[in-house]
Amino acid sequence: MVAIARYNFAGKTILITGGAGDIGKATAQRFAKDGAAIVLLDLNAEKMAAAAEQLSEFSIPVVTQCCDVTQFDAVAEAFAKAAEKQGRIDYVFNNAGFQGAFATTDEYPEDDFRKVMDINVLGVFHVLKVAAQHMRAMGGGAIVNMASHAGVAGPPNMLAYGASKFAVVGMTQTAAKDLAAYNIRVNALSPALIGPGMMWTRQTELQAAVGSQYFDANPKTVEQQMIGSVPMRRLGSLEEVAQGVAFLLSDESSYITGFNLEITGGIN
Repeated sequence: MVAIARYNFAGKTILITGGAGDIGKATAQRFAKDGAAIVLLDLNAEKMAAAAEQLSEFSIPVVTQCCDVTQFDAVAEAFAKAAEKQGRIDYVFNNAGFQGAFATTDEYPEDDFRKVMDINVLGVFHVLKVAAQHMRAMGGGAIVNMASHAGVAGPPNMLAYGASKFAVVGMTQTAAKDLAAYNIRVNALSPALIGPGMMWTRQTELQAAVGSQYFDANPKTVEQQMIGSVPMRRLGSLEEVAQGVAFLLSDESSYITGFNLEITGGIN
């Protein structure tokens, strides 16, 4: 069991895109426990309301905004409304993403490739740009972009997702250099196999369905094959992802920018 370090985020506000998803909710709960006010952005209003309800026990301000990150004006408006309600945004977890199809390169669907890029690359850029503008005006801040181990070592049958996350790592490195002069730190987080949860189940089922040389046709066997490729021979947890985000946004990492923190089978 991993020991969870605690940080003091009292009086600070974190904005989380993809706030209604498993990782977004886990991160929001982690920051709420440490005293931060929370802003959740997501397309799914119903799930976002449920995520906000789960935060009610912490007695901290919670703001929700429906937002399509592929639309720059929508992102700018969501930030403006959130900042008006909270006063300022200190931290951003640029987390909204889409896993996309699973297929070999020669059969990968073009429309899906475009959708993955729109969300995972263009969407991340929109949030990064607006966050940087806001933080520059406020005198600083910190951003964590959600990358992936898929953007470090390209996985089979995930051409669009892998390419999109390589792009996120690259954007992080460039943005860190561009924004350092304005006291804005930009880092990335690259989880490997995280579960249990919807994305883990979906990944094993769709890898099994591709029929490639890398994985068995039985999703349960695929689970074991994939976990067997992890040095620690286990899945990482949602809480460990949230811990990585908390560290990269905390004062304890104030000397770190342009870094890609890989979470491979959890942090030990």
